[in-house]
Amino acid sequence: MRVDKEKCIGCTLCTQDCIVSDIEMVDGKSHIKNETCIKCGHCIAICPVKAISSDDEEAYSMDEVLEYDKEKFDIDPENLMNFMKFRRSVRLFKNQDVEEEKIQEIIGAGKYTQTGSNTQDVSYVIVKNKLQEVRKMVLESLNAMATQMIADENTPKQVIVYAHMWQKMYKDFLENPDGEDRLFFKAPVLVVVKANRVLNGALAASKMELMVNALGLGTYFSGFLERAVAVNPELKELLQIGQGEEFVAAMLIGYPRVQYKRTVPRKAAKVTVI
Repeated sequence: MRVDKEKCIGCTLCTQDCIVSDIEMVDGKSHIKNETCIKCGHCIAICPVKAISSDDEEAYSMDEVLEYDKEKFDIDPENLMNFMKFRRSVRLFKNQDVEEEKIQEIIGAGKYTQTGSNTQDVSYVIVKNKLQEVRKMVLESLNAMATQMIADENTPKQVIVYAHMWQKMYKDFLENPDGEDRLFFKAPVLVVVKANRVLNGALAASKMELMVNALGLGTYFSGFLERAVAVNPELKELLQIGQGEEFVAAMLIGYPRVQYKRTVPRKAAKVTVI
């Protein structure tokens, strides 16, 4: 990061807000040492006179920086809460592609999510052309797991229900790959979220879901795919989950062919005050 000494008014706000103490005051002006800087951008965001900018325009372009605008930036709390209450996991999709611009906006919601120490370690795999290949590998893995679960007398009864479901899904796929799809529900896009630290990826996926809904799309998180990735190295390789990376979420995305009319009830939140 760099400081325009002509603009700096010596207010010390950037110094106070720097979490890694990389900014000091020299002759009444801010001086960024760039020794422990993690390029979080707090100094850029807080400066009242726009005296601080990126020293790496290729990776951190100042063209992306937006000035605060109350009309465009603030969200009414009640509207936000209602927006979150109204979201539904969607498994009924239209036979309609998702525009590339909307996919990039969803990725952008992940990109601008906070990460610990600003590591920005979250990455994404967009699956469109190889959806059937991924689906086949997932169903093969689930079917193999189902066989083991059914053979194990210690498998809980409620889990056996899933085992039989997986076997039927695999059998149906073999008989007609283009028939009923109880795995991906014929969603046109799969976005896999991966990260070095699971929390960072989970936060990104949560923000991405909000953007999905704001764009008039629908999504659900595939737990079945998560199970398959855990036991199938070839699937993990296909989804490009590399060394040191963790699979975090699989988001099936498309245009809903249903319109929900209202929110739903939930149990009371479990809260402990200590």
